Amino acid sequence: MEQEKKKAESLQQQIDKQQNMAFHKINEAVVVRLLTQLEEASSKTLTEYHINRARLLAMAAVARFHRIGELDGKIEERLGEALELSPDDRYVSKVVIHIHSTLLNQRFLIEDIPKIRETDHSQGKKKTIQRIKGIITDALQRTETLLKQLKEYEHAAHIVDERSKLDQADQGKEILQNSYEQLKKTLVLAEQYEATISGIYSSREKLESYQESLRELNHLSSQWANWLEVFGQEEEVSALKKLQSMVGLTEVKNKIEQYYHYLRYQEERRKKGYQLQSDPSLNMILTGNPGTGKTELARQLARIYHELGVLPKEKVLEVDRSQLVGAYVGQTEEKTMNVIKEAVGGVLFIDEAYSLKRADTTGNDYGQAAIDTLVAAMTNEEYAGKFAVILAGYPEEMRTFLWSNPGLRSRFPEHNHIHLPDYSLDELVEIGEQTALENDFSLTESALTALRYRLEQEKVDDSFGNARAVKNIIQEAIFKKGSEVAKTKDYRKENFILLDEEAFEPRDRKKNDKSGDEQLNELIGLTEVKDQVRKLTSFVKVQQMRKDSGLPVVPIQLHAIFSGPPGTGKTTVAKIYGDILCELGLLKRGHMVISGRSDLVAGYVGQTAMKTKKKIKEALGGVLFIDEAYSLLAKGEQDFGKEAIDTLVEEMTKHNENLVVILAGYSQPMELLMESNPGLSSRFKKTIAFQDYTAEELIEILVFYVKKLGYSLDGAIKKELYETLKASPPSGNGRAMRDMVEEAIQQQAYRIVSEKQGNVSDLTKLVREDFSILIEGERN
Repeated sequence: MEQEKKKAESLQQQIDKQQNMAFHKINEAVVVRLLTQLEEASSKTLTEYHINRARLLAMAAVARFHRIGELDGKIEERLGEALELSPDDRYVSKVVIHIHSTLLNQRFLIEDIPKIRETDHSQGKKKTIQRIKGIITDALQRTETLLKQLKEYEHAAHIVDERSKLDQADQGKEILQNSYEQLKKTLVLAEQYEATISGIYSSREKLESYQESLRELNHLSSQWANWLEVFGQEEEVSALKKLQSMVGLTEVKNKIEQYYHYLRYQEERRKKGYQLQSDPSLNMILTGNPGTGKTELARQLARIYHELGVLPKEKVLEVDRSQLVGAYVGQTEEKTMNVIKEAVGGVLFIDEAYSLKRADTTGNDYGQAAIDTLVAAMTNEEYAGKFAVILAGYPEEMRTFLWSNPGLRSRFPEHNHIHLPDYSLDELVEIGEQTALENDFSLTESALTALRYRLEQEKVDDSFGNARAVKNIIQEAIFKKGSEVAKTKDYRKENFILLDEEAFEPRDRKKNDKSGDEQLNELIGLTEVKDQVRKLTSFVKVQQMRKDSGLPVVPIQLHAIFSGPPGTGKTTVAKIYGDILCELGLLKRGHMVISGRSDLVAGYVGQTAMKTKKKIKEALGGVLFIDEAYSLLAKGEQDFGKEAIDTLVEEMTKHNENLVVILAGYSQPMELLMESNPGLSSRFKKTIAFQDYTAEELIEILVFYVKKLGYSLDGAIKKELYETLKASPPSGNGRAMRDMVEEAIQQQAYRIVSEKQGNVSDLTKLVREDFSILIEGERN
């Protein structure tokens, strides 16, 4: 009972919190979820329930109104139910006033009524009258709607005791009622005049009566327009307000707002005759990872430029390299100029602009020609100041791009460089909820948790799509929900409006049959290695438990050195180690990327760091396994192995818990590698030694591969192979056993074909002869 009471108090606090917000800040997704929770709450009186539901419905209505910018059936439904539940509630009435203040801001005659010319022939007159009748019929419907809204507005103003609003409503209502009657009268007179038209003849008296009625209608239309001017309706949402409604981007919004007011200030100075030596630059550089809102921000900037009158068009022309760069001499200049001409008056937005300047270009790449043409147009008298250029791309690539081109850089002042940071997890969830609402869905509490988990798993590196990624997840969830509902024909209402936890499970999720611990236990031998891995993972588990309990946590060092000869299971254990860390939630993917010197080191200056970073990026969220890592030791002045090591140390610090690096190789050379860089030795404090397999373990591995490939081995051969391995262990350890089995299988196939025999038992049995090369070779 006490728990239910606390739950009810918490619900009421959440409702009150949303109610105290400004209308444009109300979170529709939260309100819709509170409506569901209100239905499920047990400790409530009927009056409390009606009031809370009415207010939540009003909140949901006004939040949706701000989101879509117009009245729709869903808003009308919510407002209607709110008024029905609590017609005299002050909060609901304030919402009605707020919405209707905007809805009433329209004329009932949205186009001029055409004149009837006496000189027109009968068909021309009738055609004009048909158009007049259509305009008046539309105006009648609009006036009827405005009257209904004004009466609702008047009732709401009465509830909140807004005397000035009541007086205004009375005046407006009188104008609309008179207009409604005059519209009907004008329509009737138009029809009466139409009936007199015959050939070249028509009634002048009927025409004059119609025209007199029309003059009165136009007078009433002007009265309504004047009433609207003093009505005090809320200001139309400006481009700046639309920008402020975007999720997150607080610093970006503040910077754009300053820029907006600066442009407005300069415009006022210009009107007063003050001069500015050079006009403020409209050109912008937008940097950020995918899905951080660069394109949307460019569109909002275009609206701001147009709203302030600095550009005549609101248009944004969005292009990339393919639309600017041609395939032969002269084509690039032509394509780029055509794009510039199309963009004049508005904004030219070039996404991934850095691709115009490729690092390793040949003579056949014409990206530089596109840049030169663009710079020339930006300074040319014919085009300068007549369009704005916004360049967008990844931060690092854009920085390199601009610094390699002084001519371009000078056209984009430093204060016009805006970086859009990655969205936080909370902001991504909010974007996801908004996306669901745009599709008339809402998320359950469990669905929110599942969405957050999906985002945590996918937010691994710079390639994460931010808002784009979360929108794709929501669309995938809707697809999955729809597919399941249609398949089961479960067409209950909630299945059309709610997304639950199941909708957010990835369709391609691969569930391992065995856990990491189970895989580790099944490995043959490696007793000490298993103990070391278990100790390490146990330490991780305990630190997580301490963190969950609010206790101090000892920093977790997950990087390791796997030292030992080839074939002793280093790669296999590293993969299992990644699986275990993923299961513990310390790695998001748990995959393993295997690399060697050739994957990290290039043959000339600058390229090694790029290769190493690329390989690290592949491994983010998992394990980077560097085999024979000691091969990175520099072998001379022209060797770039040291650059790879330095880059590795730098990136390990940068990515911290998002990457586990395992260095593998022989023990002694690995010690030399650690000594070559203090950064390495400080990051690899754990060394796990892999020993050569014993003869017993080797024969067990051999039998494992034989069975795995669908073959059998009798005891006598097994014993002889064991003696051979004991007398002369192979250098490849477990890898050598796999090679031996594969060689024996090939030998068996040759034997069966040569002897022209092959019943079922022969096809699955490996005999001494198949291993003769191994046995006799070792003995010889």
